[in-house]
Amino acid sequence: MHIPSGQWRYARACMVCSIVMTQAHFRADGCPNCPFLDLKGSPEAIETCTSSQFEGTIAVFKPQSSWVAKWQRIQELVPGTYAVKVNGTLPEDVRQAMEDDGRPLIP
Repeated sequence: MHIPSGQWRYARACMVCSIVMTQAHFRADGCPNCPFLDLKGSPEAIETCTSSQFEGTIAVFKPQSSWVAKWQRIQELVPGTYAVKVNGTLPEDVRQAMEDDGRPLIP
């Protein structure tokens, strides 16, 4: 997912997987790694489950063979741009639903 240089002010990072996309991309496509968040077409979910406050980015083209992806624990996710650290807190109901479904939340 390419973010043009003038669009970085609209960039947001998923608080579950750290993928960085524009708000419009989240609205149009949802999160490619976290379909259970139901971000597609939901501005409220995008606001609560993504953050505009993140530190650093890394581009991962081959996550399965990247030591950086392994270090960031994203080796099983889709290729893309990821935040090194996402600032924010998932709502408690989302955290509980993930726990109930057996999905680990990796801080």
